[in-house]
Amino acid sequence: MTEPSPSSSPPLPTSRSTAPAATATTTVAASAAVAAGSRVPVLDAVRALAFVGDLSMGQPVDHSTRTGWLATRIAEAARAEGLAPGRDADQAPGHAACVALLRWSGCTANAPEIAAALGDDVGGRDAMLSNGSAEEASALAGTLGEAALIHCEVAGEIARLLGLPGNIERAMRHLFETWDGHGKPDGLNSDEVPAVVFHVSLAGDLEIFSRVHGLPAALRYIGERSDAKYPKALVDLVSRNAQAWMTALDAGAHEDGSHDLDATLATLDTPLELVADVIDLKLPWMTGLSRRVADAAREAGAVLGFDAAAQERLHRAGLLHGIGRASVPNALWSEGRRLGEADREKLRLMPYWTGRAARRLSALHAEAELASYVDERMDGSGSFRSAAGAAIPMPARVLAAASAWVTVRTGRPGAPALDTDAARAAMSAEVAAGHLDAEAAEAVCGAERRRATAPASAPSSSSAAPVPIVTLSARETEVLGRIAIGESNKEAAKVLGISPATVRTHLESAFRKLECSTRAAATLKAMTMGLLSPASL
Repeated sequence: MTEPSPSSSPPLPTSRSTAPAATATTTVAASAAVAAGSRVPVLDAVRALAFVGDLSMGQPVDHSTRTGWLATRIAEAARAEGLAPGRDADQAPGHAACVALLRWSGCTANAPEIAAALGDDVGGRDAMLSNGSAEEASALAGTLGEAALIHCEVAGEIARLLGLPGNIERAMRHLFETWDGHGKPDGLNSDEVPAVVFHVSLAGDLEIFSRVHGLPAALRYIGERSDAKYPKALVDLVSRNAQAWMTALDAGAHEDGSHDLDATLATLDTPLELVADVIDLKLPWMTGLSRRVADAAREAGAVLGFDAAAQERLHRAGLLHGIGRASVPNALWSEGRRLGEADREKLRLMPYWTGRAARRLSALHAEAELASYVDERMDGSGSFRSAAGAAIPMPARVLAAASAWVTVRTGRPGAPALDTDAARAAMSAEVAAGHLDAEAAEAVCGAERRRATAPASAPSSSSAAPVPIVTLSARETEVLGRIAIGESNKEAAKVLGISPATVRTHLESAFRKLECSTRAAATLKAMTMGLLSPASL
């Protein structure tokens, strides 16, 4: 098991509320705690996650789509030339594209580790991908073994939770394996590696190297990795076809976005909460943040008398509102960091990227537009539009107020969580400063008061992907909840009043039951299965 390390996560306050230990167990059978109406087509979720992955990797926002098209061409040509291993015979045409689109879906999960190693998780990844030197790239990748494990485990869980075919899930769990057996996370060798991993790896390198260095240099760099990163026969195939493929790609061959994915994903849907949970993995203190904003916004809408459809729209917009955070290096949230103009511009563009990414979910255009207003302020001081007054629709004002409320109630670097009274005072100050709408802010606070006095009710549930029955004890749930927000074993022990050894014992048990070995994967799985409540984090 990978023990959480304080050095790989930002410092966290310990002022979050902690429920007293209970004796009950938490059991979930094939369900996820999600709101009614939050399900979206898996194809939409895959496209949104691809967009998020491109932002996380510092790549152009069509990188994964272009890579998916190239990976499909490579897979088709390999099959035609008899280069596909027998065990990959069941690979459908859309599988290579699906793996390519989801290849970077684990990037938010290992952002803390990448930031610790490279300083800038977004820019550092871009530099690593664009490096034409095989030796330097290999040396750098060798220092990121833990990050690769986290990435692959989370990517595999995402594939499973989306209900994707088993060979796609297996490929996602071995994304960084290489032909020579020196890859990550398991050091698989040659034909042990799923063939689609090589198809996607070659496609990605060809796309990036051609764009950054030009096609002749790209083919040279790929050739240097022959029989090391990928098999020589596949390199030779790509070299013969690269010019024609890149010409077609640059002419827009990828822009229909289908890549035969419709046949693979057409019948599947997934909770939108899964996309939100993946985004919130970017920093441990953000765990459950988007769900809390979504709940606060919907409840405030109810206070204001919005109809059921408008309330649900607010909820879905809340789940989407943080997508643009993927474009921002983790270091910008570090305590005490002075932000320069370029840093402020990255933060200002977060809601812009949220709107762009969320529009990949074809059924949620209205929610995407609403989500992109989350940082607008009534006096025009917000971003990214600098809209003011009547130019900000009332639902957008509610979402902005809900986000502000949840933010001050969430402990984060340099800003301990505020209690209810202090949070209400902070909201009043924002209204007085002309930043938040008074009615929307009062509705958010009123919803909180109503929740505090209402009897507890069970969350609605909706099936995600088939999962076995999982039972966690109350103490295992508490421990996992502390680790989920980035606390070390020692920090969690202090908060819970138990020894670090006891924390480790409960954590190992929880990880074993969840069949995970990393904090990020266990957090994602427990959140999606409803084992961790966002309100308790």
